Amino acid sequence: MKRKIYEKLIEWKNTDMTKPLMIIGARQIGKTYIIDEFCKKEFKNYIYINLFEQPEIVKIFKLEISTAEKFRRMQIYLDTEIDIENTIIFFDEIQESEELISTLKYFNESEQPFKIICAGSLLGVKLKRMHSSFPVGKVKMLNMYPMDFEEFLMANGNLALIDEIRNCYNNLTPMDTVLHNKILELYKLYLCVGGMPEAVKNLLVNDKNILRFDKSIIEDIYQSYLSDMNKHIDNKFEASKIERIYKSIPSQLGNQSNKFQYGKLSNDARKRDFAEPLNWLLSSTMIHKCVLLNKVEIPPLGFVIDDHFKLYLSDVGILLNMLKVKYNDVILDNLLQYKRIIAENYVATQLVANNIPLIYWESGNKAEVDFILYNDDGIIPIEVKANDNVSSQSLNIYIKRYNPKYAIRISTKNFGYSNNIKSIPLYATFLIK
Repeated sequence: MKRKIYEKLIEWKNTDMTKPLMIIGARQIGKTYIIDEFCKKEFKNYIYINLFEQPEIVKIFKLEISTAEKFRRMQIYLDTEIDIENTIIFFDEIQESEELISTLKYFNESEQPFKIICAGSLLGVKLKRMHSSFPVGKVKMLNMYPMDFEEFLMANGNLALIDEIRNCYNNLTPMDTVLHNKILELYKLYLCVGGMPEAVKNLLVNDKNILRFDKSIIEDIYQSYLSDMNKHIDNKFEASKIERIYKSIPSQLGNQSNKFQYGKLSNDARKRDFAEPLNWLLSSTMIHKCVLLNKVEIPPLGFVIDDHFKLYLSDVGILLNMLKVKYNDVILDNLLQYKRIIAENYVATQLVANNIPLIYWESGNKAEVDFILYNDDGIIPIEVKANDNVSSQSLNIYIKRYNPKYAIRISTKNFGYSNNIKSIPLYATFLIK
């Protein structure tokens, strides 16, 4: 399945291969698959090294010898003399070796034309908790996320639909009604299965029949996430807190206070007790943090309240799995309050995939705008609606108070522009930059 990060891999190949490339993202989002495909297609020679499966290489890089000697001994272990000029080396599960991560500086500064790419499970967590020094400025880092809705359409072979969505988005002209409704049905399917490649593949194998979709795929991914929280943490108490935060997110999104509440974790829960577990989850990219904008002023990230926030899951399919939502209730629009919450989490994942920081705005208990976008047009409010009922007192309050160049309303309504508000269908969120 095509992934948009492939274009960034090509850009790295064409511009700056002297810096090792590190891909960071949660488990089972397709990192190994897309890197493997890239290495096979774009290079004459390719060496794949999985440090979890080849612990001897981890031991080699622990030795108190020069990096050049470590590399020589690695070649002996692999029983191959590496043609550095024409070979790319992919170190998978690189989190297993702090020493190798530190050694990436050597590959960057070497006069020999090394081509190194690396990835790993919970790599973001490892980088935050390394005891060795990280080679700052010597490594190019890219974040990778589950498949967004555009990639979902690509996997479905709906390239013509993508072109039509893009055309309507750029010109703010209504989509053909039949097509609009068809894409909304695909959007509902995406909500059910999310963006994990294995889940998307299973849906396609079953001809997009959600009744035949194997639900155990998402449940297994969810359980593997819980397993990671316990397997990679020495302190059982911290592991328990990490799991408690993660499991609370679906219900926390329904809080009337519209923010994450530590008190929902336990009666005596305090921020200081959960700061490190929360940072672990954020570093793992299993969750995303949306912070409150304290003052509508440029740059908005300079005026956020980091302690006042919401948490979203990294994949909407996992959210539905945790909520045990029946897929027919999504397809038939039987959800009420959680329809909005699911749509909001979906939009959050699409914005994150476009590297847009998650920020929201509120005015006491009177108004709240779901997301704030900062682009060439200034600070733009984004309101999310799960259906075509788009009346919004909060957005109107924001517009009157701050007079933005325009506002964006994401809903099931067709494309349009009225009263300085751009109407963007939920399925076109991936185009917001």
